[in-house]
Amino acid sequence: MTRSDRLNATFTALSDPTRRAILARLATGEASVMDLAKPFDMSQPAISKHLKVLERAGLISRGREAQRRLSRIEAKPLAEASSWLEDYRRFWEGSFRNLDELLEEMKAVKQKAERTKRKGEVR
Repeated sequence: MTRSDRLNATFTALSDPTRRAILARLATGEASVMDLAKPFDMSQPAISKHLKVLERAGLISRGREAQRRLSRIEAKPLAEASSWLEDYRRFWEGSFRNLDELLEEMKAVKQKAERTKRKGEVR
């Protein structure tokens, strides 16, 4: 699977609010399907479908503990998505910094023009 495929899977999985809520819950520790289903008004099979999407994206892993099947969050795909977003954050910060500089220059030119105009009116 390419980096692009992994990012697509990650962002597709994160596009659903239920899956984001599941990840938020798993960030506090492992949980069973029943534990994850409690805060939602949906069936256990519906939660299981969300878990499969998260698992295919690599965002969670699932294991067994006695009779329970526990899910846990996996950091690598989120770190990769964060790294991808970081490149764009740096781009936008640079763009905003350039815009701020341009606005400051424009403000200084305007203030100078206003001072010059006032000097001409005083005479």
